[in-house]
Amino acid sequence: MAIYVVGINHKTAELPLREAVTFSPEQMDEALAAGIQLPGVKEIAVLSTCNRTEIYSYLSSNNPGCLLEWLSDYHQVSLTELKSAAYIHADEEAACHMMRVASGLDSLILGEPQIFGQFKDAHTEARAKETVGGPLDRLFQHTFSVAKRVRTETAIGENPVSVAYAAVSMATHIFADMSANTALLIGAGETTELAARHLFQAGVRSIIVANRTLARARDLAASFHGSAIGLSDIPDYLHRADIIIASTAASLPILGKGAVERALRLRKHRPMFMVDIAVPRDIESQVDELDDVYLYTVDDLRDVINDNMKSREGAAQEAENLIAAGAADFMYHLKALESVSVLKNFRDQAEKLRNEEVAKAIKNLQKGQLPEDVIRTMAHSLTNKLIHHPTVQVRKASAEGRLEASSWLRDLFQLPDEKAEKP
Repeated sequence: MAIYVVGINHKTAELPLREAVTFSPEQMDEALAAGIQLPGVKEIAVLSTCNRTEIYSYLSSNNPGCLLEWLSDYHQVSLTELKSAAYIHADEEAACHMMRVASGLDSLILGEPQIFGQFKDAHTEARAKETVGGPLDRLFQHTFSVAKRVRTETAIGENPVSVAYAAVSMATHIFADMSANTALLIGAGETTELAARHLFQAGVRSIIVANRTLARARDLAASFHGSAIGLSDIPDYLHRADIIIASTAASLPILGKGAVERALRLRKHRPMFMVDIAVPRDIESQVDELDDVYLYTVDDLRDVINDNMKSREGAAQEAENLIAAGAADFMYHLKALESVSVLKNFRDQAEKLRNEEVAKAIKNLQKGQLPEDVIRTMAHSLTNKLIHHPTVQVRKASAEGRLEASSWLRDLFQLPDEKAEKP
């Protein structure tokens, strides 16, 4: 039995492969239901974001490769291509990796906070589907605790650094006066809300939020004195937007090349700045072929992100130390739990022998035997039965050259070390 992490991320795979193995929210229940049926899988959870797809599992077999095969089959992606970009971590390394992910140490942006919420969502979905509930569930709980310590005890979360922040930062380099611009935000999730906040702080006062659920778009837009539209209304408003930031969970592109061409004609070819944060992409890649359009994806934000990360690098080592200690602590307690069933059987066996000897002693007392004789007989018989099997096994082990058995017996019963006592 072992805990495994199997996955790909922004460090090991390019955007097209990450897009290909993304699980949409609508697919998650089905995916968990299928994953828990795989041979040897006792527990499973899936985290799927724009920068990573990871499978967390507790397996009865030493075959984490079956998870990669399943991922390949589920998304119809080449297993060879997937293996070339995948990583596999087991037990303490797996625990350490999960804690690094939840703490933002493995993110494209060091210390970004959104991943913690996404990580908790992955656990919540698995709990709801009842695909976690044992050691993997305990690891999630321990990971949350360690990630919170990283946030409160280090400076890893100081200074606003996120994909949304990087996107807005790039926009400020293109537009001299942000207050003169209109921003169109496609989607209404956490990343979009964060982008809206950064845009507002940068001076943008005309913000349009487009979302599938209009009520959610209105709620977000109201926070920044903006307006809300449905996704189907985007073509009618696109020409007004100088800045477009897209971040939805749609499985197909929302903004196509034709719609952008029409908007550019209406704008008389004034430039448009676009950032597609979504995976899969919300904006067709062909849009980048158009003049007067500056289109960036999450991978294009790396340079901006690297500059913004420097302020957090000093805190990273402190966080790594907390994580290393947290992973070691979890494995210590997990291994201790593995002995619980053995210890229970040991106690049950000892109590069974005790009850048998007590029953015999009561019968002998009822026959009129002297209490002192009955007690001595019971104690002698119980002692012999309790030490018989350990004695036989230690003698056998010593005869076979496995001298550690004697050391274990000495430690278990705190016996004196005769060699150590000799002057």
